[in-house]
Amino acid sequence: MPEVAIIGTRGYPSYYGGFETAVRQLAPSLAEAGWDVTVYGRPGQERSDDPDLDPRVARRTTRGLETRSLSTLTYGLTATLDVLRRRPDAVLVMNCANGYWLPLLRLAGIPAVVNVDGLEWERAKWGRLARTVFWWGARMTARWGTELVFDAEAIGRYWRRELGRDGAVIPYGGTELGPLPLHDDDADLHGVPFALLVARFVPENTVPEFLAAARRIGERHPVVIVGSTGYGGDLDEQARALADEHPRVRWLGHVSDDARLLALWQHAGAYFHGHSVGGTNPALVQAMHCGAPVVARDTVYNREVLADTGARLVQPEPAAIADAVTDLLEDPAAQRALRTAVRARAASAYDWPSVCAAYERLLAEVSGHRVRELAAVS
Repeated sequence: MPEVAIIGTRGYPSYYGGFETAVRQLAPSLAEAGWDVTVYGRPGQERSDDPDLDPRVARRTTRGLETRSLSTLTYGLTATLDVLRRRPDAVLVMNCANGYWLPLLRLAGIPAVVNVDGLEWERAKWGRLARTVFWWGARMTARWGTELVFDAEAIGRYWRRELGRDGAVIPYGGTELGPLPLHDDDADLHGVPFALLVARFVPENTVPEFLAAARRIGERHPVVIVGSTGYGGDLDEQARALADEHPRVRWLGHVSDDARLLALWQHAGAYFHGHSVGGTNPALVQAMHCGAPVVARDTVYNREVLADTGARLVQPEPAAIADAVTDLLEDPAAQRALRTAVRARAASAYDWPSVCAAYERLLAEVSGHRVRELAAVS
């Protein structure tokens, strides 16, 4: 049985972000396809009571520094050192910041497939030092990674142009769902066209502009805001003040209840997606699977994902956001058409079985193992 180790996430199963979402799907799928799978994580991040926990997936934790700038690097190093001792047939590395440790894997003869993530060195949330770390990690990844994975065609074009490396384009997937009832706390929104934002509170997600737009949208329609900075700060205070001031605006903060979040996407009259840096965004893909009528910030990444669905694309300006969202909330026919179009686009291009199969083929190729074709895993 071929062995694969996955490093660079908070663990399995974890619900922190896009990498963790992918690993929740990928790890059991690889096990189903005949791989011995080990996922490396951080102490205290795994959920042992998760009903979807696959017992075939081994979990290992290593130590690191829990700081904003050094956690990825230090946990990546300790996981890599453990991998060198255990010597699996292949390693799947999430995040090009771990590129610093790829020479160790190369010298040991262990092939590494690297999901490079987005262009982290362009994110406003990072300081100059962190952006420099990400940039040089990308350079190291380009030099030492066995195979690279880009989650969008646009990311691949950037790496070919700026870093001289090609790779495989494997996006994120999403899950098709049946109808979900709204959470009891949101039941008053049933049948009411409401605007929805789901985002981590960082500037590059267009959160400040949406909060300003929500004042106008809230004059005529309910607005639901999901997300936070995670540590408090100005944007959290702005969201709290807005919700206190406007009876139609509610701020839920971080929502850990997946069913509640999925139901909000299903019932929203307009979902604003403001992410501007990165490739295929997992939240956008899942919103599309839920049939959320999308208004998105006009970026090359969002255009690629939304394609010809007819989703509204806008500039990151409060007035433009407010106008587009309000127009969509007041056009039931447009909402119905968008729901159908984004569901069809998600089903054809962003489903987890095909995403997992693409990873499995790449890992089999770099490791020299031929395992049976990946079965669809729900």
